[in-house]
Amino acid sequence: MSDEPKGAILQRDKLTYAIVPRTPCGLLTPDVLDAVSRVCRKYEVPIIKITSGQRLALVGMKKEAVEPMWEELRLDVGRAVELCVHYVQACPGTAVCRFGLQDSLGIGVAIEEEYVGHDFPAKVKFGISGCPFCCGESYLRDVGLVGTKKGWTLIVGGNSGGHPRIGDVLAEELSTDEAKGLIRKFMEFYRDNSGKRLRVSKFVEKTGIKAIRQAVLG
Repeated sequence: MSDEPKGAILQRDKLTYAIVPRTPCGLLTPDVLDAVSRVCRKYEVPIIKITSGQRLALVGMKKEAVEPMWEELRLDVGRAVELCVHYVQACPGTAVCRFGLQDSLGIGVAIEEEYVGHDFPAKVKFGISGCPFCCGESYLRDVGLVGTKKGWTLIVGGNSGGHPRIGDVLAEELSTDEAKGLIRKFMEFYRDNSGKRLRVSKFVEKTGIKAIRQAVLG
């Protein structure tokens, strides 16, 4: 059984670790910021990085520091290497942005809460944009939503990695409840029909968007 500390990622030096506290949709509070600042000062964390997934990575700690840091942070682990939903990336949407057409933060937080702790065949990333400017990079995420005047456009199969892919539109003009329900159907279909470690983009390519539409829209 591994003796690696829980909620930690071994770094390339094979000596130090990183931890990633869960920050849904990149949202933080003064209390969270105070806790992070206090812990990082106490344990002399050398690197504090805002990741591309709108999360905080605390990097460079010795093994013995990991457990007490988590105890003092009192934050959930943002799973970053397991086969699960890694993050939901979301723009400000109607909360503050003058261009926002839909509540991207609201639906983003709801989606993350629904899928926290659920395992999937591979890592999954969501991108939620409150308007067609697509600041949430929705077409480049495993599952994406783009807000329009008529509702949500749901995109699946995007990828921004070594084999980039623009996602396919699964459905348009969805209400918030319809969007969440269709995402749920798609994620179940993906979970039940995809091979181990097959990312959503490869699954969509292999299955075909027409077959996916027939399976989840019928």
